[in-house]
Amino acid sequence: MIITNIESIPNRKIVDHFGVVSGSTVRAKHVGRDLMAGLKNVFGGELKGYTELLSESREEAMDRMTAQAKSLGANAIVNVRFSTSSVAAGAAELYVYGTAVKIV
Repeated sequence: MIITNIESIPNRKIVDHFGVVSGSTVRAKHVGRDLMAGLKNVFGGELKGYTELLSESREEAMDRMTAQAKSLGANAIVNVRFSTSSVAAGAAELYVYGTAVKIV
């Protein structure tokens, strides 16, 4: 599966269009990660626990979007975008969407 954030794939032709596909995941903060984040806010530095959480969330959302595209018969997803939103205190959704297509 080719996945890109541009509207077309260079040197490839889109021959079929399946519409919008998406994937999402909602994740809550971990108490241990919150404690470390509080310390990092005082001393500075990367919040590695949250970096890992977001990386895992992006991967899971992408996997779900890719599975949806494959089920439609697509072999590529173009114009991919990410979005995040807060859904509850301490929980956020990571949402990814794009257009499923068949390319040759």
